[in-house]
Amino acid sequence: MRPRLALLSGIGALALLAGCAETKDARPRPKPAELGVAVLQSDAGAPDKKTLTRGRISTKSGEILILEPDGSVSEMALDSPEGRDAFAVTEAELMALNANLELDLSGLPNMAPVRKREPTAQEKALAAFSARSRPLRLNLPVSFEADPQDFQGAQVAALASSRKGADSLVEVTANLRGGVDADTAFAYATCALASWADAKGASYARHIRTLRDKRNGKMVVGSVFTLSEKKPMGLTVMTTKQTLQECKARGIPAA
Repeated sequence: MRPRLALLSGIGALALLAGCAETKDARPRPKPAELGVAVLQSDAGAPDKKTLTRGRISTKSGEILILEPDGSVSEMALDSPEGRDAFAVTEAELMALNANLELDLSGLPNMAPVRKREPTAQEKALAAFSARSRPLRLNLPVSFEADPQDFQGAQVAALASSRKGADSLVEVTANLRGGVDADTAFAYATCALASWADAKGASYARHIRTLRDKRNGKMVVGSVFTLSEKKPMGLTVMTTKQTLQECKARGIPAA
């Protein structure tokens, strides 16, 4: 009888343990290390335009990590002025949300306006680089006097580019009399390009490279430029109209 009772007791204990195993843990889940959020910010270039970016809030340190549109990450404290500004919402934005989601937000108090978003590090770097840009000028001495016999014809040809949406790539081949210095040869190629670009409606050009060679006693220059309607990035940028005026003033032919 005792062995049977012991067996029944063992079965009961196993059933009790099985029931405990099926019971869910009532304790709350541990706090996540980070929370994902969406941040609505004003565009620095267009104040009326709003951009939606992603961010993460650290539940341990109280820091916010915001993913900027250019891929950089801005870090700030949640209780800092920048952190509060990142999550500030204007009344107009709430009303737009109300219209989209059909929410009744009429009882909410007026919200403070959101400050203008500061430029990102990349935007600041691009602006600083653009400020260093200078016009491409003919590097000729003040005493320079053009000799028409030095300039013996120039041609401009468009080059194929595999980049979609890239600026036009062209090469200028200029022929000059032997013995002409490099600055005069490059000035001739630049003037020929300016005339060709003006006819094509391109307002700007940027110099890529120039090669010089001698053929049959002549100097041959091959200069490659990019053409664009908008001012490109670069330390030296050619403006078509200004270059044509300078070529005319210095007596450099444009063909």
